[in-house]
Amino acid sequence: MADEPIGAGPVHLTLHMGPKLTRPVPAEVAEALLSAQITMTAGERSGFQLAFDMTKRGLITQRLLPEGYFDPKTRVIVTTSVKGTPTVILDGLIVRQEVGASNQPGQTTLTVTGEDLTLLMDLEERTDRYPNLGPAQRVERILRRYADYGIDPWIIREQIHQPPREQLRVDYQTGTDLHYLNELARANGYTFYLEPGPGIGRSIAFWGPEQRVGQRQHALNVNMDNNSTVDQLTFAYDGTAREEPQARVQDPRTRDVRLLAQPDISPLRPPLGLRASPALKRKTLSGTAKKEPGQAEAETLARAATSADAISGSGSLDVNRHGYVLRPRELVGVRGSGVTYDGDYYVKSVTHNLRPGSYQQNFTLSREGLIARSRTVRP
Repeated sequence: MADEPIGAGPVHLTLHMGPKLTRPVPAEVAEALLSAQITMTAGERSGFQLAFDMTKRGLITQRLLPEGYFDPKTRVIVTTSVKGTPTVILDGLIVRQEVGASNQPGQTTLTVTGEDLTLLMDLEERTDRYPNLGPAQRVERILRRYADYGIDPWIIREQIHQPPREQLRVDYQTGTDLHYLNELARANGYTFYLEPGPGIGRSIAFWGPEQRVGQRQHALNVNMDNNSTVDQLTFAYDGTAREEPQARVQDPRTRDVRLLAQPDISPLRPPLGLRASPALKRKTLSGTAKKEPGQAEAETLARAATSADAISGSGSLDVNRHGYVLRPRELVGVRGSGVTYDGDYYVKSVTHNLRPGSYQQNFTLSREGLIARSRTVRP
């Protein structure tokens, strides 16, 4: 995505809609847009809500709404342009529409609510078998079904190799594709989500570990007088969040049972804090003794990694004041909150709130420990 400052220029929003292939909406529809709210969260489906002004004799009331232009499963693509550089922030489907009629002139509104394109993967339950296919290969085969919607897979092979052996077991899918993709991701300490863009009508389906390496976004500054870019920022340290998983495996020949060693989670979660939070809880994983050692090790690693983030942060910012659009599922630095909570964080979620003349973002951050690992944070 573009990393353009927007302080010197306006933010423009563009809408495309259609059944599968989309087109720019009529000018009257674009002018009737009152607000847009889009929420993007790591490991979860993105959601959106758009509100339109409905005039009694307008195009929406007289023609588009009766003809099904805003019906469920209509595709919606939202693009923000910052200094002329377009960035796709939503590619989703309408699932609900509401009309609020009012006696007051100009107060009648149409509100459409929807979800990103993973909704397509959650509409039909199926039973399928995947002989001699590892987890990443199964993900690739499932995602091929959605290429017509411009969904391109980005799959990271699992950290612990789990060679398929058809003579011992065949992996089955029961339920929707989305349920199975998320199930495979959780079993390996991974995440699955759709990233809209970079072009209109294209999305990236990511299946892999949270992206906690690479360049940091521009820092969130708080309590720094004129240099502050964040309206508020609140941190919390939950001492019960982190767990120490306990898993046992059994040798099928000797029937001996052994306890797996605690896994090193750094390949999945490179540390962002200098002082890691200790695990106060122990969690016994059930059913691991009957699984292949690779599967049991992957499940133990996943449990340890996904429970590691004991530190969380939340806040809000004005994009025009901050000067940059904060992107979810990437790293960002924090400055001005003190030695304990300054440093790099993973951006867990971002909610875009757009209105004419206003672009606010609410966000949540996470990491596994206290105190920055570096004395410098990218400004």
